[in-house]
Amino acid sequence: MRRPIIDSLAICAGLLSCTALSAQDQIVEQLNKYGTLDCWSVRKVKESGIIGGKTKLLYEFYGDRDTTETREPYVSPADYLWRTNNVLAVVKGVTKTNNTVFPEKRGEGYCARIETHIETVKAIGIINMDVVCQGAFILGALPEPIKDTKDPMAKVLYGIPFEGRPEALVLDYKADVGHEAIKGTGFARLKNLGYPDYPEMAIILQKRWEDEEGNVHALRVGTGIERIMENVPEWINGHRLEVHYGDITGEPFFKDYMGLNNDPERAFHTLNSEGENVTVIEEGWAAPEEQPNFMIIKLISSCGKAFYGGVGNTLWVDNIRIEMH
Repeated sequence: MRRPIIDSLAICAGLLSCTALSAQDQIVEQLNKYGTLDCWSVRKVKESGIIGGKTKLLYEFYGDRDTTETREPYVSPADYLWRTNNVLAVVKGVTKTNNTVFPEKRGEGYCARIETHIETVKAIGIINMDVVCQGAFILGALPEPIKDTKDPMAKVLYGIPFEGRPEALVLDYKADVGHEAIKGTGFARLKNLGYPDYPEMAIILQKRWEDEEGNVHALRVGTGIERIMENVPEWINGHRLEVHYGDITGEPFFKDYMGLNNDPERAFHTLNSEGENVTVIEEGWAAPEEQPNFMIIKLISSCGKAFYGGVGNTLWVDNIRIEMH
């Protein structure tokens, strides 16, 4: 017997208490509202003295350009469904930050600059780590504080409950891509891998369910995934990432990276009905007419697994919106 998925993101509870149609309309309205990227907030976080005690900034694209000095974990407001991977970590009592998504002036407003860089953590005689950090702008949640570097994909809860059928993800973008991939897990020296790395844009629709053991399964309903393989030095406005429904493996545009996502080091995670963090198992492709119940959006500066990335890769995005049928 299948059990229904319970919303793993409390931020959607109020929206989903409405009728199905009005709930989806409200979600799309909120996503498009904050997708202009003209509203943002700043957290000023003083890191632990043992690693230098510097004050760092963490940006989130919600608010009224307000600045808060805090070490408190970030909690998304109820109407804010986006999330950067700008994050507060507290590992063995040591407070550290990482910021890979930045507001950048564009015309009269702002855009987001998403980048891959190396984060260095040093404390003489105690710790000396270099970590490759990929920038990510996502739909979903990233609970704070991060307490360790184990199983990094489990730290991010990609996506939100959603029953609509989008036609496309539309956005403005430019990009600096193809930098050599570097492995930097923090447990060994940085290692050049000898191949180029690229940003990726994706919108994915799934039909999810939970079995009696609490495992979460999914069928892939809709797919829109694109890797940016060449530099785009000037803004491309109104770029459409089309959503294709059903099994796309036989389509001429299909690439391997558009396939089902069951790689343990890349698979999506969610909270099941007991609040346990579990892997989402994509069982197969749904029929083209299937109704989804979950939507994932991710805009990332590197397409490799966690701690692998082309240092210097940068993806600028603006005016992100969902276009419905």
